[in-house]
Amino acid sequence: MGRFTTKGMVLGASVLIVDDDDLLRRSLAFSLEQSGFEARTAGTAEDAIAMAAQKRPDIVLLDIMLPGMDGLEALRYFHDKLGIPVIFLTARRRQIDQIVGLELGADDYLPKPFDPDVLMAHIRAVLRRTRSAASPGPGLHAVQVGDLAIDPRSRTASQAGRALQLTPKEFDLLYALAIEPGRVLSIDDLLARVWGAEYDGQPQIVYVNIRWLRQKIETDPRRPTHLLSVRGVGYKLVAGGPGES
Repeated sequence: MGRFTTKGMVLGASVLIVDDDDLLRRSLAFSLEQSGFEARTAGTAEDAIAMAAQKRPDIVLLDIMLPGMDGLEALRYFHDKLGIPVIFLTARRRQIDQIVGLELGADDYLPKPFDPDVLMAHIRAVLRRTRSAASPGPGLHAVQVGDLAIDPRSRTASQAGRALQLTPKEFDLLYALAIEPGRVLSIDDLLARVWGAEYDGQPQIVYVNIRWLRQKIETDPRRPTHLLSVRGVGYKLVAGGPGES
């Protein structure tokens, strides 16, 4: 992993840029290196996977539309096989692309064209979250809400003794709700606690992860009894009982 100062700024983190636009790759690599990152580039997903196998990057910037293997397929490899955080960069602006990318596990999504300073902020935010997930602070403790048990130190969660297979974001979201059971947390609260201030005004990422959490912890995700929505306010986690969808 890249090194971090006490303020959480990234020093020397390795970024792999995967895009078939030569000019964009060179421009991004230059901007990243000027900001203190180590940058490598690949024009195809296949080349990027081979490069990542040789030297694991700290984060991948991945275009969706690539020749050969597309970005959505490559995302599965980077996340499932290597556990590397991924930010999608794409010229396609349709909301469905954003939703699909987030549901498959992308850590962030930025449409082209984007401000390089905004991209740097998002890269730093994702890397800070990755570092925090790998090294939980001393104040974090295991919690139990009904039949749900969440342990932030081992990054594990179970329900009625059955291990839950959660993505890093799903785990962080569940824990944020579990440490204050019964309390309604607003979308803004959840964005700030789980994703960081850089994600202010991006509620879709919360909706997607709530939906996927319900798929994993609710008997009937359409009629949740644990992860409840309070219309116009936010979400809360309860031990179990009737609730709204």
